[in-house]
Amino acid sequence: MNAPLKRIPAVPGAKSAESRVAAYDWGTLSSQLSGYGNAVIEGLLTPDECRLIASLYPHEEHFRSHIHMARHGFGKGEYRYFKYPLPDLLGDLRQALYPRLAVVANEWNERMGVDQQYPDRHADFLKQCHDAGQTRPTPLLLQYVPGDFNCLHQDLYGDLAFPLQVAILLSEPGEDFTGGEFVLTEQRPRMQSRAEVVPLKQGDAVAFAVHNRPVQGTKGNYRVNLRHGVSRLRSGQRHTVGIIFHDAK
Repeated sequence: MNAPLKRIPAVPGAKSAESRVAAYDWGTLSSQLSGYGNAVIEGLLTPDECRLIASLYPHEEHFRSHIHMARHGFGKGEYRYFKYPLPDLLGDLRQALYPRLAVVANEWNERMGVDQQYPDRHADFLKQCHDAGQTRPTPLLLQYVPGDFNCLHQDLYGDLAFPLQVAILLSEPGEDFTGGEFVLTEQRPRMQSRAEVVPLKQGDAVAFAVHNRPVQGTKGNYRVNLRHGVSRLRSGQRHTVGIIFHDAK
């Protein structure tokens, strides 16, 4: 389901998606996900790879749809959903990240009493999505200019949703743009909401909860509800690529 980045040269010496994902300490990342609902995967992409992916944005042949956020009340800015076949690098990262995150997702479901376990391979999970009528790809490329922002939201596209997703910052804060921080909020039962700003550098990825995560309380596990967004861009231009593991109806 992947295709090369058309008209864009390969980055010399680039590591495979599997080898770069395998090099991280997933025990620590999993603990951060379970403790805070997010974890930063530093330097997942090189600066050259970030620029190459961002350069796809004007080329419509890579995408299935173009969304202007203001038209839908989502915020201000725009994004494009990739179409199948995905560019090689993004498709390979989607496949390589999924099994590590599936371990966390399955543990979360056990703790929350959710009777669903995710398969080890992303291809098997995608088959479940497609069998349920969710066949449209969800990886997307977002573009922000001054004044743009993304309202707090959850990326749920059907009855079947994978509990974690990944966003990769393609632009360099302080050089390419200012403002535009990645923000998470966590709504806890009978408590005030908690907000967290996640600092990212160019090429860093953040893995985070799509919807719910379990938290250990005095009487066992309870669910908290998460939303994510991007604060107002103050200057420059910001690109981000989002890797969502479930497909859409």
